[in-house]
Amino acid sequence: MDSTFLMPKFVSLLKLINRLQMKNIKRAYWASTGLLTAMMLMSAGMYFFNHDTVSEMFASLGFPTYIIYPLGIAKILGLVAIWTEKSKALKEWAYAGFFFDFLLAASAHIVVNDGEFAGALVAMVLLFTSYFTWKKLAQ
Repeated sequence: MDSTFLMPKFVSLLKLINRLQMKNIKRAYWASTGLLTAMMLMSAGMYFFNHDTVSEMFASLGFPTYIIYPLGIAKILGLVAIWTEKSKALKEWAYAGFFFDFLLAASAHIVVNDGEFAGALVAMVLLFTSYFTWKKLAQ
């Protein structure tokens, strides 16, 4: 067979594979970002609407209770930064802020040994998936 006959078919096959991979990456981005958003909205909602319970939990973890409202506001603003494409730098900072929030939450739960660290680890996995798929789509 002539290689000039096979080359265009091979190139079109590679393009098809690339399109399918990008579709899967987009699906992973939207799914992880959506689930992360749901978790953060539920968390912020608890901070605002169930303040007494959250205050007890923060106190048991050794955190000051005066950071509950600012942290709830920061979570909502972080979601706004992630969902809007206004500033890449602001989006990066939002991802970084969530990373440290989840890291501190997981480590606090592990230190007090209350067994409640799974939510922070799930959020961390969703955060990493959202971040790295966003970076892949931005290339």
